[in-house]
Amino acid sequence: MATIYDCSDQAGLLTGMRLARVAIGRGELVVLPTDTVYGLAADAFSPEAVQRLLDAKGRTRQSPPPVLVPGIPTLDALAETVPQEVRALVAAFWPGGLTVILPAQPSLNWDLGETGGTVALRMPNNRIALELLSETGPLAVSSANLTGRPAATTAQEAMAMLDESVEVYLDGGDAGADYTADRGTGSTIVDATGLLREDGRLKIVRHGVIAAEEIEAIVASVGKSPA
Repeated sequence: MATIYDCSDQAGLLTGMRLARVAIGRGELVVLPTDTVYGLAADAFSPEAVQRLLDAKGRTRQSPPPVLVPGIPTLDALAETVPQEVRALVAAFWPGGLTVILPAQPSLNWDLGETGGTVALRMPNNRIALELLSETGPLAVSSANLTGRPAATTAQEAMAMLDESVEVYLDGGDAGADYTADRGTGSTIVDATGLLREDGRLKIVRHGVIAAEEIEAIVASVGKSPA
């Protein structure tokens, strides 16, 4: 039976984190807090674990999960090419609510679904998530909810939807409290693959907690305007 571990309590944090690491290593699913919403996490390098994540949410391979990373240096390990505009954006907004789509390193031994050779990357601004990521490495993480339902902002909401499909629930309190509510709860997703074309631009594909105007100002300062 899945258990919620209260990470505001030192004993709960230590036990929950230990069991979360074990669960990830076994290819099981873990729910963890991020700075935006709660995430459903799996080992990004285990195709079976990623498929388990998609099945739990009721999603197909046409909706591959983003990958959360423990630090900015991991960007170059997972992305084939990183434009200067993206480096400026992650310097400004990582850790935080910005997800960046880039071409994936072709040598990576993973299968996230039908990605078209790209990967969506984010470094979350949450100490529990970052601690787990520092020990497990990059994790495939999608919002902790059933497809078509609102994203969970508490561990209890996540458990009500995902129940026994998850091995460990890490409770870090209410998610998204540091962001303005009128922007939504999810991260802002930008597709930066267009920047690799001579006349290409960055495209905002989902508006979220980072305002479009903030992104546009940074990209423009480097030299290219977003679409």
